[in-house]
Amino acid sequence: MPFISRVPDMKALNPLFCGILANTVLSTVPGVSGAGPSPKKTLLTPVLDAELIGKGAVTSMPQKPDTPTGCPTPASITRAMLELVQMSPLFINAGLAHRPTVPCLDMYGEPGADPRFAEAVPAAAGLYEKGAMAGTMLSQFTDLLVLGECVPGGTSTAMCVLRALGYDARVSSSYVDNPVTKKEEIWQAVKGRLQDAVISGPLDLVRHTGDPMIPVCAGIAHTYTRQLVLAGGTQMLAVAALLKELGHRVPPVVTTCYVRDDPSANFVEVSNAIGAQVYFIDPDFGRLGHSGLARYCIGEVKEGMGAGGAMFMAYLMGYSPDQIRAKIFETVNIYS
Repeated sequence: MPFISRVPDMKALNPLFCGILANTVLSTVPGVSGAGPSPKKTLLTPVLDAELIGKGAVTSMPQKPDTPTGCPTPASITRAMLELVQMSPLFINAGLAHRPTVPCLDMYGEPGADPRFAEAVPAAAGLYEKGAMAGTMLSQFTDLLVLGECVPGGTSTAMCVLRALGYDARVSSSYVDNPVTKKEEIWQAVKGRLQDAVISGPLDLVRHTGDPMIPVCAGIAHTYTRQLVLAGGTQMLAVAALLKELGHRVPPVVTTCYVRDDPSANFVEVSNAIGAQVYFIDPDFGRLGHSGLARYCIGEVKEGMGAGGAMFMAYLMGYSPDQIRAKIFETVNIYS
């Protein structure tokens, strides 16, 4: 396939990459998330990814930006693209368990609770409103906003939100072997709790089932008046579905072909049901001569921290697929 699945009808003179950081305690459930060396340490991943992207290195602990199998994290790809286009990112703290070590626009949210047992995001409506304020502000300074995210365990909360909104969604995972059974068990518990919940609208469903990133991202997307893309996989489909349910425009979604081709998920089916236009990026990692990047092609990691959107942004800014791939190869070799 070509580098990008369709030619974008966009131009950007002053784009901005924005990474929304949050936690859900679902990531600490064993077997749910591979975005960290242990379930407990997944709560640190957004902070460490932001360090890598913002500073060029993980500085708060001695850790390589690779999975245990040697697969480079998506944050290293995003870092490569921001170096290529010479851009500083904006980070948003939607609800972190640990204080960020890079400057952030703070939404003053709390980490998402376990939706099996309690309201996951009690302040969902307030976070949406804060996101809306941020979207209005950012409209004054940029002409393209690329909204990425880092929420370990977020595909599980995304599935719960999509299911609660009526979509028969199967979602991806950072694991090669998607923990489908574990995710279905989580959904069944959440579904049972929803039967006794008082629901007055879509944001109430997020309050019960989601994570802090989803309402913040939706709020920004609603009020941002320029060009905007949601950079991510099934987690951004949850944002798109929420926007549709609220009666707002559904922005384009950008993700990698590795999410699209995941046989354990149904990304294309769900995106079509939502009515979201999707751009798929094929970085052709299997041909770069890097064994870790080649693991993306067998379904490890697939996407994250807006990596697909960062490559999309570099392409819009005039960089060729060969330049993009060469910069990624150069960057991940530095960290290896």
